[in-house]
Amino acid sequence: MVITAKDVANLRNMTGAGMMECKKALVDSDGNVDKAIELLRERGVAKVAKKESRIAAEGAVGSYVNGNVGVLVEINCESDFVSKGEKFQNIVSDIAKVIAEQKPNNIEELNLCKINNITVKDYIAEQTLVIGEKLSIRRFEMYVTTGKIETYIHMGGKVGVMVEANLYTSGESELHDVALQIAAAKPTYVSRKDVPADVLDKEKNILLVQMQNDPKNASKPKEILSKIVDGKIGKYYTENCLLDQPFVKDDSLTIEKLIANKFSVAKFVRWEMGEGLEKRVDDFAAEVAAQSKI
Repeated sequence: MVITAKDVANLRNMTGAGMMECKKALVDSDGNVDKAIELLRERGVAKVAKKESRIAAEGAVGSYVNGNVGVLVEINCESDFVSKGEKFQNIVSDIAKVIAEQKPNNIEELNLCKINNITVKDYIAEQTLVIGEKLSIRRFEMYVTTGKIETYIHMGGKVGVMVEANLYTSGESELHDVALQIAAAKPTYVSRKDVPADVLDKEKNILLVQMQNDPKNASKPKEILSKIVDGKIGKYYTENCLLDQPFVKDDSLTIEKLIANKFSVAKFVRWEMGEGLEKRVDDFAAEVAAQSKI
């Protein structure tokens, strides 16, 4: 059977695969387009396997909210260039929507969810072939509530925040400000009561040792220093507890005063894309030189 340039171009438009790969698939399938697509998928999965050793430490955090369900998801790729592209951003949005609609409990269950009539695992494999970089779903968080969910995505997915609140009055604009606050000020807890006792004890001990090491406190008994520490711990609450933090738009207000009786914050999650992942360091000149030898 004669394989024309138009046949190859049509298959490429359908699959996103390279021209030579499409031509070979059409030849191997005797021009049967469905079989050619199947072959490309099979070969795409094989290519995904070869990419497993690569470091996917770029990417984006995305969100999706529908009624009482909210989702935050992080998907990783290999380069910052790809992460900013519309195609990758659409992948993040599509996966977030799948999570909200099908409600998997973990990544393993998410991989078995369906998107475009295939599993999410196969979808990610296909998109890896299309984009040419290793893609991986790193993590997701889902809130289902009778209250209100607000999300905030900063710098195209470099930081993502999701907040669940119990609304008492109309406080939607303030809730958005709270999400912005979390993104900017990086609180760890909602309120003082959420700080674990062992964490607080450790912080107090650090402050106590710092004071004991200060020559100005050499003559002060430990009991006095401990009382001073109790006074200083307020700074820890201000830095780490959302309700104690000064509002980033108006530092004359704390977040607790900002939201007043409008709503209470039940919980929140804040992610920085790629936190804790090893970053790939590219030597571009060496990479070009290596490719020129192929």
